[in-house]
This record gives sequence, C-alpha cells and structure tokens, in this order.
Amino acid sequence: MPKKETAEKLICQNKMARLNYFIEDTYEAGIALVGTEVKSLRDGKANLKDSYALVHDGEVFLYDVHVSPYTHGNRANHNPLRVRKLLLHKREIKKLYGRSREKGLSIIPLKMYFRNGKVKVEIGVGRGKKQYDKREDIKKRDDTREIERNFRSRYK
Repeated sequence: MPKKETAEKLICQNKMARLNYFIEDTYEAGIALVGTEVKSLRDGKANLKDSYALVHDGEVFLYDVHVSPYTHGNRANHNPLRVRKLLLHKREIKKLYGRSREKGLSIIPLKMYFRNGKVKVEIGVGRGKKQYDKREDIKKRDDTREIERNFRSRYK
C-alpha cells in the first residue's frame, strides 16, 4: 500500500529568528488550541515575531504568539496573546529542558503550519547572535544575490 503524501500549508514564519539566532536543533510540536483559533489560523492570521517557548513543570508553553480573533466569532472568541501548550513527547521535553538551562540558549518558534489538517509548530533551540554575526550574514546573503543576478543576466 503506497504511503500517503503529507500536505503542508504554511501559516506563518518567524523570519527574524534565523537572523537573530544560530539554530542548533529543531523539533516539530503539536499545539493545544481552541476552535476560533483554528479558524483564524486557516485564514493565516498569526504572528510569531517576538514569541518564545519555556519549559515549566514538565510541559512546554508558547508565549507571545499573536493569533488574531476570528472575524465571525462571537463572545466566546479567544484571547489573541494567551499562553498555549505545546504537545511533545516526554523525552523531547526533557531534552529541551536540559538545553534551555544552558547559558545563552533559547527555545524559539520558527514556523507554524498545517500538516494533515492539524496545526504544527516547528521550534528551534538557538544561541543568540552578536551584532557582527548578523552583519556578516546579511553581507553573505547580499553577495550571493548579486552573484545570482549577474549569472542570470549573463546567460539571458
């Protein structure tokens, strides 16, 4: 029996995370949501810009993720900045707890997406970059962009 293709639809992405952190490990986690949050995420109304995750009492929680209220929701609409629980295996939580206790390491959400109808969050363990590291990355990116531009114009 052939394996079913996994459909993945990107909801939002934290572009600043890769600029501000060296990402060492990544994990895929489920997230506990209420109904209006899922409907709002289907519309792509989420922002991961200043969000982070913490391990507390053997559970991982996601802070400062803004999920806009559902436009057709009623008085039972959700709070946009509520703390949300991430769903991970115990061994993954233990690894994350150990890594987050190390000096200079943080748990950052990288992207949020639908996989087979379920909302998933990709989180990464990252070490903060210094200002000179950020400048170096920007320079590398600009150089590769310039090389690609020259290459395309030469062979057109």
